[in-house]
Amino acid sequence: MTRPAESAGRWLERRGNAAPRGMTVILRKGRNRIPLTGLLHTFLFPAIFLLLAATAGPAALAQATPVEEVPFVTTPQDVAEAMLDLAAVTAGDHLIDLGSGDGRIVIAAARRGATALGVENDPWLVQESIRKARDAGVSARARFVEKDLFDADLSSASVVTLYLLPEVNLRLRPSLLALRPGTRVVSHDWDMGDWRPERSITLTVPEKSVGLTKTSRVHLWVVAARVDGLWCGEGARGRGSLRLRQSFQQLHGEAAIGDGTPVALSGQVDGERLALRPSSPATAGVWHLAVDGDGMRTRAADGAWRTAAGLVWRRAATHGGCPAS
Repeated sequence: MTRPAESAGRWLERRGNAAPRGMTVILRKGRNRIPLTGLLHTFLFPAIFLLLAATAGPAALAQATPVEEVPFVTTPQDVAEAMLDLAAVTAGDHLIDLGSGDGRIVIAAARRGATALGVENDPWLVQESIRKARDAGVSARARFVEKDLFDADLSSASVVTLYLLPEVNLRLRPSLLALRPGTRVVSHDWDMGDWRPERSITLTVPEKSVGLTKTSRVHLWVVAARVDGLWCGEGARGRGSLRLRQSFQQLHGEAAIGDGTPVALSGQVDGERLALRPSSPATAGVWHLAVDGDGMRTRAADGAWRTAAGLVWRRAATHGGCPAS
C-alpha cells in the first residue's frame, strides 16, 4: 500500500493538537495527489473541518485555513499496466513519469526491460520508490529524483506518463510538444485540451477512490514533427511545392507538382511520417512522406500524387518561394 494523504487533523495531532496562530494547512503536491475542485471540494472540505474540530477543537479550527487539499491517490496497478500497453513500452524505451508517487509505473516499465525515471517532489515517496525498485530487482533500470515536475528535463524520454490535472497538463503541453517527434505521451484520466489524443481507452476500476464513477480513461498522444510552412521539392522527374498548415497532428494545405495546378490536400502527421490526400473526394491518391533530418522525402505516392514519387523536400527560404519547374 502507498502512503495516504495526511489529514489536517492528523497533521495537528502530530504537533500536539494545536495550530500556530494564523497557520495555513497546505498538503504537499506530487504525482497522484490531485487538487480536488468542484464537486470533490464539496465532500472533502467538510470532512477536513470535522476532523479539525474533533482532534484540535474549535480554536484550532478557526485558525487553520485549508488552502489546497491535495490527496495522494494511487494509480491502480491495472491502470498503470494499461498505460504502458497503450504506449507499447518495450526494452528500447526510456520512460519518464512526472509525479511518480510510489514508483509503480517506473517499476512496471523497468520490469518490461525499459529504463525509467520517476520525478517526484515528496522525499518520503522517493525513498519508498527506491526501496520498492530494489525489492523488485530493477534498481539498475529504475531511477527516482526529488524534483518539481516543471523542472524536469524530458529530452531523453521516448515515453512520458502523467496523472495530473487538466490545467497542469496544459502547462506542460508546450514542453511535451517540443519533444522528439514520435515520443509517446500517456495520461491517466485527464486530457490536453484541443490537442486530441491518438487513442483513448476506458477501464473499469472498482477500487478507484477518486471521482464519481469507477472507471479510468487512458489517453495516448504521439508528438508530431513540425512540418508547417512552404516546402520545395526536387528530383529526377522535376520540381514541386508543398505548403502545409499544421494544428498538432492535423494538416491542411496545397501542393503543385511540376506544371500541375495546385491541389488542396489534408492529412496528418504520425511522429515523423506524413500521409496526405487530396481534399476533393473526386481525386484519389495517397502521398506518404517522412521527415529526414532538416528535410522530407517522398516514401510512396499514387493516384493524384504519383508524379511526386522520388521528390526530396527542403524548406523554402524565409522570404522566397520555390524555384520554377
